[in-house]
Amino acid sequence: MMVFMIVDTHCHIYNSEMENAEEIIKKAAENNIHLILNGTDSSSNWQIIELSRKYENVHAALGYFPSLADEITDEDISLLDMQLENDKVIAVGEIGIDYYDRKDNKDKQKELFEKMLVLAEKHNLPVIVHSRKSIQDTFDILKKHDVVGSMHCYQGSGEMAREFIKLGFYIGVGGPVTHTNNKKIKKMLEKVDINHLLVETDSPYLPPEEKRGEKNTPFNLKYIIGRIAEELDMNEDMIIEITTRNAKRLFNI
Repeated sequence: MMVFMIVDTHCHIYNSEMENAEEIIKKAAENNIHLILNGTDSSSNWQIIELSRKYENVHAALGYFPSLADEITDEDISLLDMQLENDKVIAVGEIGIDYYDRKDNKDKQKELFEKMLVLAEKHNLPVIVHSRKSIQDTFDILKKHDVVGSMHCYQGSGEMAREFIKLGFYIGVGGPVTHTNNKKIKKMLEKVDINHLLVETDSPYLPPEEKRGEKNTPFNLKYIIGRIAEELDMNEDMIIEITTRNAKRLFNI
C-alpha cells in the first residue's frame, strides 16, 4: 500500500477488540506500517505485551482508561508499574479524562490520570492522552508533570493545540478529519505546524468517512493522510515522511 514506513500511533489491534488482529498485524508489516497498540485495562495490556514480543512492527503503550477510575486498585498500579519495564513498551497510554460518559467521578478520573503520569515520569516514557469534554482539566494536570506525548484524536481548538504543543505534545489526527461535518479539526490544522502532527486510526473505532459502518483498520491511514494533504495543500508522501519522523522522535522507535 505504502512505500515509506508509517506509524499508526494509536490503535487497538488485539484479540479482545478484533478477532483477526494477528492477520492485520502481519499485513501491516508487509506494508511497512508500524503499530502502537494502546492498552486500556490489565487484560489488553498483557495482550499487547505478547504481541509486541512476537511482531517487530508492534510497539506497546500500556495504561488504564478513565472509565476504570472507580475500580483501579493499588495492586493494579503496581502491576502496570512492573509491565512498563518491558523493552517493547514505548509509552503510557491510553490514559486521560473523559467527561462525555461520566461527570460524577471527576475527582477519581483526575486521580487515576495523575497516577499514570507519575508512572510515565518514573519510567521516562511519553504518554498517549485521551481527553473528551475535558480539555481544560487535562491541560491543567499535564502542566504539573514533566511529561511529553500525544493528544489522541484531538478535538479541541487550534489555539488550545498550540498550548499542548508548548508542553511538548504532538497532536493526533485520525478518522474524524475526513468527516464532512467536522470543520473544527480542519480549522485546527490551519493553526498547527505539521512538525507537531501524528496520524492514527484508533482501530477498530472511528473509521474515516469512506469506510463508515465498517471496523476501522490501519490500512485506512491512506484516507486520513489524503485529507490532511488536501487541507494543507501538501504532497501525501511529504505528510507520511514528516508524521513518521515525528512519531519516531516522540516514541523513540
